[in-house]
Amino acid sequence: MKERIFGHITGTSVNQVFADRSELAKSGVHPPTQAGISGAAVEGADSIVLSGGYEDDEDYGNVIIYTGAGGRDQNTGKQIADQSLDRVNMALAKSKIEGLPVRVTRSHAHDSQYSPDNGYQYSGLYYVDDYWREKGRSGFYVWRYRLVAYKETLVGSDSINDKRPEYVTTKRSETTVQRIVRDTRIAKGVKRKHKYQCQVCGT
Repeated sequence: MKERIFGHITGTSVNQVFADRSELAKSGVHPPTQAGISGAAVEGADSIVLSGGYEDDEDYGNVIIYTGAGGRDQNTGKQIADQSLDRVNMALAKSKIEGLPVRVTRSHAHDSQYSPDNGYQYSGLYYVDDYWREKGRSGFYVWRYRLVAYKETLVGSDSINDKRPEYVTTKRSETTVQRIVRDTRIAKGVKRKHKYQCQVCGT
């Protein structure tokens, strides 16, 4: 199994457009050719794709409210069951807990002013600022993740003001925020060596 890469992929650039999911996967930006979330519960999520598949997704440019995976009817795409916090949904939660960067790609099928007219556009790095469980539009519980763009990824300081979610303050003040994007190779190596078990309690 190839090592999961967190952060930018060498040889690719922000705003680069890929013709289809196959080309996107080959680039390494988003390895799965179908799943919207690339990740594992014990490692974290390295990338997501906004493809228009989930009705509860919200895209404000620098802030994205992303819906977890699962609970959809394969034929209609409608939400027909509650989502669970496991597998790739847990991977996104893990990225929040460990401060791991997540690559974001927007599909032409994603209904947003930030989506490309064709293909799949790599939008840069975001971090998972928060996650929670709530009832979605169809009445079933879904997991939601608030992703915020890193400074280098910002699409414009005023781009989300008109449609800013209520939990993002509109009052402006000058602040300095420091976030550490860690090199995870050493930590991941130690975890693999101990089979992802706590050396104190064995969990």
